[in-house]
Amino acid sequence: MPPAKKRARAYDPAKTRTAVLAQLGNVREAVRTLTPEQLALPTRLGEWTVRELVAHVGMAVTAVGRSLELPEPAKQDATLLDWPFATAVSAGAIDAFTRRLSAEHPDLDAYLVGVARGLAEQLDAHPGSRLLETNAGALPLADYLVTRTVELVVHTDDLNAAVAGLDIPLDRQALAAATRLLADALAVKAPGGSTEVRIPPYAVVQCVEGPRHTRGTPPNVVETDPLTWVRLASGRLTWAAAVERAKVAASGERADLAGLLPLMS
Repeated sequence: MPPAKKRARAYDPAKTRTAVLAQLGNVREAVRTLTPEQLALPTRLGEWTVRELVAHVGMAVTAVGRSLELPEPAKQDATLLDWPFATAVSAGAIDAFTRRLSAEHPDLDAYLVGVARGLAEQLDAHPGSRLLETNAGALPLADYLVTRTVELVVHTDDLNAAVAGLDIPLDRQALAAATRLLADALAVKAPGGSTEVRIPPYAVVQCVEGPRHTRGTPPNVVETDPLTWVRLASGRLTWAAAVERAKVAASGERADLAGLLPLMS
């Protein structure tokens, strides 16, 4: 996978913190209403049930604390834009850990309350500049927290897909951060200026090698909504299906992104 050469955009740490805690709160409010039968429903994530998916949401947030418990790396050796390409490295270990958490926490509401409390305490105790050892390399805490918005948005959507009528809301700031990070990751994977990808109202990026657009209407344009973009980037939706369902508008000979997606696997 290509190294991140593009400089990551700036994110407001206070807004990121608020977004992560808000989206975790949205999940918790929905989870506390689920029946045992609903918790046993299958999900689109292999053999995981809804219960295991909820446990994984908590696990994604407590990753901050687990990294804080490790010695601080001597120097930063990764950027925020390296993270989307490193998410598949520990899939086996993540599956085993998730199943164990699911078994250890029968009261998922209490579990998520503790997760939120622990994260708030950790963020109060450590500056955003504190380096963490992550699956992508050594990153500042403030940057790693941005990646948690992706985890929360993607898995909130997974929960909504698994339980009919659940409709967990997406925090606007969490969705914005997740959309921007994954849009910038596309520009890293396919550097260039021939294609403009628009994801209103949160992101516009230039990507794909070829003639660079300088003025007027770009010859190659892709436009979609934020949630569809997150689904495409995370592999929840294929390019062909998105186009067929008119969830993506693509014009120009370099506007087919099928070969570049998903970004995370």
